[in-house]
Amino acid sequence: MDEAPLMQRTSGPTRCAYTLVELVLVLTIVALLALAGLRGLHQHLDRIAVRTAIASAADALARARDEALARHAVVGVRVDTGAATLTLRARGESLASYPLGRTYGVTLSTSRDSIAFDVRGLGYGAANLTLVARRGAAADTLVVSRLGRVRYD
Repeated sequence: MDEAPLMQRTSGPTRCAYTLVELVLVLTIVALLALAGLRGLHQHLDRIAVRTAIASAADALARARDEALARHAVVGVRVDTGAATLTLRARGESLASYPLGRTYGVTLSTSRDSIAFDVRGLGYGAANLTLVARRGAAADTLVVSRLGRVRYD
């Protein structure tokens, strides 16, 4: 039987590894892509935290209005911009506290430091209370009308 001869290589020695320059180049590209991705992720997380904080503030205001109707008493909401906290009070009693700064890492600014809901659920001291939550470059706004309606986007 005639067996085919083994093929011999005619080229030079084979290369089994990468050079240091190639490795550094690839690692640099990967690091740049990761950095760009992390920056985008950080901005996205800031937007999520701000939106969630504003939604939580809207919930606090809705609860204050509901408590005023249920208790037949004035319920106040105090906004502490230093601690970024909303506190609900009725008849000298603290009903709830919403630590938005500690929970979501946001800072708050507002056009008024408090709002109250009367026994009918109408806001007074509310004439378009505006609450702004910020974190990083992200910001979102909540507006409370005189009737106690909350609007945010």
